[in-house]
Amino acid sequence: MSTDPVKAFMQSMAITTPSFPPDSRYHGLDVAQWTRPDGRAVPYVRRRFLPPVESFEQTGEYRVSVGDRLDNLAAQFIGDPQRYWQLCDANGVLRPDTLTETVGGRIKLTLPSGG
Repeated sequence: MSTDPVKAFMQSMAITTPSFPPDSRYHGLDVAQWTRPDGRAVPYVRRRFLPPVESFEQTGEYRVSVGDRLDNLAAQFIGDPQRYWQLCDANGVLRPDTLTETVGGRIKLTLPSGG
């Protein structure tokens, strides 16, 4: 049992705190644990599947310029640089740099999935 009274109470009541904040790409995913052959435990986040691109309603498009950064585009179009992953999801990419690596490339601007 923990020496922290709040943590001890939460553990005794089986209340768990989320591993990731609500605006995180990983919110709602479980953290699992793998045990290495040497006995050491390695925590990891379970796999996240991208939502289907068709589940997003396109509201516009942005043409990539020299020096564009995805966090700055997320701040401009979503209002939060940490939500760059929403642009990735809407465009069906796993690697964020994919969206800005080609000058003149197009980035779909959308409502959130299901929105």
